[in-house]
Amino acid sequence: MFRDIHQTLEVLLAHPGGPYWRNKDDGIWTIPKGEYENDEPPLEAAKREFLEETGLQVTGNLMELGTIKQPSGKEIIIYAAEGNCDPSELTRNTFSLEWPPKSGVIREFPEIDRADWFSIPMASRKLLKGQRGFLPMLCSRLGFDYDELIASKPN
Repeated sequence: MFRDIHQTLEVLLAHPGGPYWRNKDDGIWTIPKGEYENDEPPLEAAKREFLEETGLQVTGNLMELGTIKQPSGKEIIIYAAEGNCDPSELTRNTFSLEWPPKSGVIREFPEIDRADWFSIPMASRKLLKGQRGFLPMLCSRLGFDYDELIASKPN
């Protein structure tokens, strides 16, 4: 999800939940995303996963920005849609994890523990390295100069 606030392009990013990510910040935020089955159209999966991870229904047109290969070798397809929301009101899926390790105690953690809006320069600092390539794609598609945004705004 992206928005243009007073000529400032912002993207909605998610901070992964769970104890491992709790005290980490720069370089670990992610675009809300998920996996899909071979028989599920990627666009429908993108809408479903965004709803599951944020509680928000995507409305309006989704633009396919492209595909990027992650360091793990997995390829991800990113779609973008203009929108606005209050990140504090997002709902989140949870997952079960034995925590502390080897304790026998199973706890529930949110897949995303928080989300927030970031300018493009700040998003380039917050995003996982393997996902940063989508920022220039989004900027180009919307008529913004990525390099100019990065150069003109403090990180």
